[in-house]
Amino acid sequence: MKLSHIILLGSAIILSPLSSRAEDNSTRNERNFIVEGNELYRNKQYADAEVAYRKALEIDAMNEIAQFNLAAALLRQGTATGENEKQASQILGKLASDAENMAIAEKAYYNLGNIAFNGQDYAKSIELYKNALRRNPDNDKARENLRLAQKRLEEQQNQDQNQDKNQDQKDDKKQDQNKDQNKDNNQDQNKDQNKDQDKNQDQQQQPQDQKQQPQQPQQQSGISKENAEKILKAMENEENATRQRVNAERQKNGAPARRQVTNPW
Repeated sequence: MKLSHIILLGSAIILSPLSSRAEDNSTRNERNFIVEGNELYRNKQYADAEVAYRKALEIDAMNEIAQFNLAAALLRQGTATGENEKQASQILGKLASDAENMAIAEKAYYNLGNIAFNGQDYAKSIELYKNALRRNPDNDKARENLRLAQKRLEEQQNQDQNQDKNQDQKDDKKQDQNKDQNKDNNQDQNKDQNKDQDKNQDQQQQPQDQKQQPQQPQQQSGISKENAEKILKAMENEENATRQRVNAERQKNGAPARRQVTNPW
């Protein structure tokens, strides 16, 4: 998050008055391009200012003022891809370590600190602000931004710790849930195994129980009362006929006849 006082640079570096030494045409043109770029920069025409600074660097690629102002113009434009910021960071990094002018090195560190701060890399921005203050202890903006970066870093660390703590609690809770689930699964599995064992035991015991059960007598096919009487009547008639033949034989042979019995049973 960008804040109003976390700025890249209020204005481009303005050249000092010309020295008394004579200038050749190339030096004059180089100075004029920088002056033109500074005017465009102040009018917030950063893309046009970039063109002017690059023209100055075509004359003298080692011009530290033109390099720094070019980086400032690139940062003011900004792009969705971040290419301008990448180029500006490379220029400022080189100036911070190699610039002969300590004022330029100081401002390079300061702007690098702002870039890191805006990227929420507070630890890096703290070191960059400290480097700016080492080259200029009177840089109040660098000191103010340093304190703010230290505060943001502390808040960030506390937030990370809370997130880690919450994540640990979530992990512990998840582990407990997994343990409970595994326990329930094991109990269900044991129940199923016990059921299967009981079922197997029942199947094994079932034939023995069947053998121990007494055999039920098979029901005989029934005979109706009417048929039974017919059968008895036929048997009785046949018995009477037999007796009559026997008696007839006996009479024929001179033996006394036997008295007929009506009911042979």
